[in-house]
Amino acid sequence: MSDHHHPAEHDAHAAPAPSALKKIASITVLLGLPLLVIGSLVSYYKAESGGQVASSMSEEAVAARIQKVGTLQLGESKREPKTGEEVFKAQCTTCHTAGLVGAPKFGDAAAWAPRIATGYAALLNSALKGKNSMTAQGGGAFADFEVGRAVAYMANAAGAKFEEPKAPESAEAAAAPASAASEAK
Repeated sequence: MSDHHHPAEHDAHAAPAPSALKKIASITVLLGLPLLVIGSLVSYYKAESGGQVASSMSEEAVAARIQKVGTLQLGESKREPKTGEEVFKAQCTTCHTAGLVGAPKFGDAAAWAPRIATGYAALLNSALKGKNSMTAQGGGAFADFEVGRAVAYMANAAGAKFEEPKAPESAEAAAAPASAASEAK
């Protein structure tokens, strides 16, 4: 087996080697074209904005763009305090009207007598912290003095002579400006 390999045949299939000048021109075009496009876009947008870029970056402009959509304020509500009867109807009536799970029925003097004998403070403590099957505030979300009003309302319906607690000064003061503002409108 003879190896007759002719270099001329092999070179005929290979691509001609580009010159150094062609290599430099190709690299220049490949790197220069994107830079030229980016530079053109930047100058176009600068001309379009007419100098607005600097003003749009001011503190006021940035704050306006990132302002909050809404706010949530936790704290005292601006609603009128509930009466004892309103709290009873909203929260206590479920168990105390039917006498469920050992709750004394509303107006049942015999069932309420031993509880009334312990005093208003003990009844209020039981209502606020829970007792036996009743959870704290009977599962409600009323202010302590509103629960106290409900306790006085239920106990008085069964023969007690408890005075209904008054709203604390801060609740009355908070309710007064709200009602005055609504009257001014």
